[in-house]
Amino acid sequence: MKSRLFFFTLLLTIFVAGCNDSPEEEKVAVVGRIGMTCMDLTNPFFKLIANVMTEEAAKHGYELTALSGELDPAKQNSQMTDFIAQGYDAIFLNPVDSKSAGQGVKAAHEAGIPVFTFDVQVSDAGAAALVSSHIGSDNFQGGTLAGKSMIEALGNKGKVAVISLPEVTSCILRVDGFKKALEEASSPIEIVTELSGKGSRDGGYAVATDILQAHPDITGIFAINDPSALGAHAAVVQAGKEEAITIVAFDASPAGKQAVFEKKLYDTPQQFPRKMAKGTVDAFVRYLAGEEIEAKILIPCEHYLHEDSVTDESRIAEQW
Repeated sequence: MKSRLFFFTLLLTIFVAGCNDSPEEEKVAVVGRIGMTCMDLTNPFFKLIANVMTEEAAKHGYELTALSGELDPAKQNSQMTDFIAQGYDAIFLNPVDSKSAGQGVKAAHEAGIPVFTFDVQVSDAGAAALVSSHIGSDNFQGGTLAGKSMIEALGNKGKVAVISLPEVTSCILRVDGFKKALEEASSPIEIVTELSGKGSRDGGYAVATDILQAHPDITGIFAINDPSALGAHAAVVQAGKEEAITIVAFDASPAGKQAVFEKKLYDTPQQFPRKMAKGTVDAFVRYLAGEEIEAKILIPCEHYLHEDSVTDESRIAEQW
């Protein structure tokens, strides 16, 4: 009996030892730290970017700390100050306010820490020249796509309102591109008002409600992102005008894609946040290698129309 028990124990020991000997996945040694701060990490767009950046940076031995600026320029500059004080190797910046962010960029440059902006550029002239590289969507080109869609949807006539976000360069470029598309087409479509929706669903709803009261005859709304467009749609539905007003957005977020599928939005020119995140890390790696980096890397946007949404697996899976 004892011999059987000994034999069984021996076999179990060998089995466990064999399991413990199985090779683990090799981990890249940590060689440095990257600080990332963006507008708002509760936004799925930036949450996805943060996750992809973290994964990509780890492949090269860098830990990434992602912080939310919470739409507060002062808070974001404070975060950058902390990254500098703690000796981070680089800062990835998505400015809450394109001009105010210049303060943090200048401080990082003085400390010898490279700054890479993504999605939104720094507008302070002195600071913009100090940014190592910017990686983002071609927002002007995406804005022209939105303008072309509005022309098509309205039959090249009518009055439209623009829901903007003038504190942010990317959104300014979207509006500029939208206007350029109308101008190049010599379109008679009239932009009757342009107001900030603060980039949020609540802001879009509030400003669209005001617009509909002041301009009850509009037939179109262009909003600079999906949240403000969906807020505008709620206001249009509240006013009983969903059949009379076409809404064009921007982003092709999971919610935006679904809204296009449900025909709440006509188009939402698509951004590619994964490409943006990987491109930022890649620019940093090339910087470390001493390569010459492009000052600006722009990723083209694409239309996202109803026909695109019908068989889109990313929409079905609620993904970017």
